Amino acid sequence: MRIQPLPPDTLGSETRSVHEEIAHLVGRSQRQVPMIDAQGALLGPFPAMLHYPQFGIPALSFIRTLDMHATLNKRVREVAILTVAASFGARFELYAHEIMAEAFGIAPDVVALLAAGGHPDGLNEQEAIAHSIAHVLVNGHVVPDSTYKRAVQLLGQDAVAELFFLIGGYCFIAIILNGFDMPSPENL
Repeated sequence: MRIQPLPPDTLGSETRSVHEEIAHLVGRSQRQVPMIDAQGALLGPFPAMLHYPQFGIPALSFIRTLDMHATLNKRVREVAILTVAASFGARFELYAHEIMAEAFGIAPDVVALLAAGGHPDGLNEQEAIAHSIAHVLVNGHVVPDSTYKRAVQLLGQDAVAELFFLIGGYCFIAIILNGFDMPSPENL
């Protein structure tokens, strides 16, 4: 870990309000995942956002937008996020979204295979197309026309656009986590 989580009582008023906003956001959308340590400091990508608020606050705004305007099925989102996290080996992202995927009813063996970078059976058509698209994009390729057309048939054009932004957002988070070598809470 290259930076330490920041307990809220060590923060200035502006940064503390950002801390509180993040805590509220994750408390609402990912309450199943412990993201605050015993001192009240945020974990995962959030210490970087608080250490470097000139970058972190705009990044948080984008991440919040992905959450506030989500229309994709939660299982579809989690399949895409786990595909991204596995590709990058982002430990905290894997930790958090393994918990979330199981909370939304994805079978543990499917979660485990996604987290290992595999291509599981047992996904419905929407989940499978999200996995395929995420896999193509994290490997630096253009989504094939046939895959894009099938995704539009299954999800709708707006949802496919949302999926692209979701994948990009979680690639960004994975890079921040890996750059700062942020572990999962059980490895602190």
